[in-house]
Amino acid sequence: MKKILLFLVAFIALIGIVAPALGTAKAEGFSPVKAKSACLIDKRTGELLYGQREDDEFPIASMVKIMTALITFEEIEKGNLSFDEKITVSDTAAGMGGSQMFLDRGFEYPVTDLLKGVIVVSANDACVALAERIAGAEETFVAKMNERAKELGMTHTVFVNATGLPKEGGHSTARDVAAMLRELTKHGRYYDYSKIWLEDYTHPDGRVTTLTNTNKFVRFYEECDGGKTGFTSEAKFCLAASAHRGDTALISVVIGAEDGKTRFAESKRLLSYGFASYKTEVMVKKGDPVFRCPIKGGCVEEISAAASEDLSVLRKAGATAEDAEVKTVFYDVKAPVKKGDTVGECTVTEGGKTYTVKLIAAEDAKRAGIGDSFRKISKRWN
Repeated sequence: MKKILLFLVAFIALIGIVAPALGTAKAEGFSPVKAKSACLIDKRTGELLYGQREDDEFPIASMVKIMTALITFEEIEKGNLSFDEKITVSDTAAGMGGSQMFLDRGFEYPVTDLLKGVIVVSANDACVALAERIAGAEETFVAKMNERAKELGMTHTVFVNATGLPKEGGHSTARDVAAMLRELTKHGRYYDYSKIWLEDYTHPDGRVTTLTNTNKFVRFYEECDGGKTGFTSEAKFCLAASAHRGDTALISVVIGAEDGKTRFAESKRLLSYGFASYKTEVMVKKGDPVFRCPIKGGCVEEISAAASEDLSVLRKAGATAEDAEVKTVFYDVKAPVKKGDTVGECTVTEGGKTYTVKLIAAEDAKRAGIGDSFRKISKRWN
C-alpha cells in the first residue's frame, strides 16, 4: 500500500511539473507551440483564441519597444510632440549598444525618422532619444511605460528600460504583449513604418545607413502587416505579429523559441490556424448612416446616425449569423445636435457574446424655431 501511495504522490507531482510546460492549449487539433509561451487574439476585440502559458511572466527582449513606440504615438496625438519635430541626440542615446540606426551624437533627427528606427530596425539609440525628449530621462519614461501598462490591464508586466536590453526585474506575458501591440496598431501611421522591408537612410551629415526590418515576417508571410521581434540569451527568440486576411485581423505572440526560424514558423502556424478557424463579419460599417435617431425639440423630428467604428462579429468558420440578435437604443436626444455627437448604441449578441458600438449623429440638427413648431402642428392637422 505504501508503494502505491508513493507512486501516486510521485505521479501527481510529475503532472504538476509537466502540465505547465505543456501550457493551456485551447484549440482542438492544434499541437502546442514550440516555445515557452504563446497566444493568439482577435485584433478587433482582444478575445483570446489560443493560449499557452499566456499569463506566465518571461523576459520579452525588444518587444518592450512596442510600448516605447505606443507612448510616442500617443504623445503626438496629445499635441506634446510632432512627427516633424527634431530631437538632438545625446551622448547617452548615441552610445547605446545592441541594435542601432547609428545616430550621430549632437545632430538633430526628426521624430518620424526615430520612430522608423524603433519600428523597423529595433534601434536602441532611437528609443533612448525619444524617451529623453518625452520624459527628460529614460528612467522617467519607464515610469510612464509602467503607468500605461496598468491602464491597458497589463497586470503581469514590469518595464525596466525603453529598449528591452537585459536588466533584472523586467518581464511580461504573451497576453500582455498582444494587448500592447493591439493598442499600437490602432494608430494608422504605424503601418507607414511597420511594412518597410529595406531602406537606405541618409543621416543629417550625409552618411547612409541601410535599414533592414528585423521582422522578416512582413516579407515572407503575406498577411503580416506589422509586429516586433526580440532576442536576448535570456528571453530567447520572440515575435509579436499583426496580420489580416479580409476582414479578419489577428495578433500572435511567441515568447522563448529556441531559434529564429522556429519563432517565425510557429507564428505562421498560429496565424494560419486562426484564419482557418475563425472569420470576422462586419455587421455595421463605420460611418454608414443607416440608422434614424429621433430628436426632441429640433427643426426636424429625426436625423441619420452611424456607427462610430465597425461593429464586427468573430465566429467559427462555417457558422452563420442566423442566431444573431441586433438591438439599437437611442438616448434621450434633444436639439441642438452636432454631427459626431453620441446619440445611442447598437448591440449584437451572438453565441453568448455581446458586441457593442456607439452610434453618432451623421448630421446636425438645429433647435426648432417658432416657424418649425407651426409647421409641425400644421402637418399633424392635415
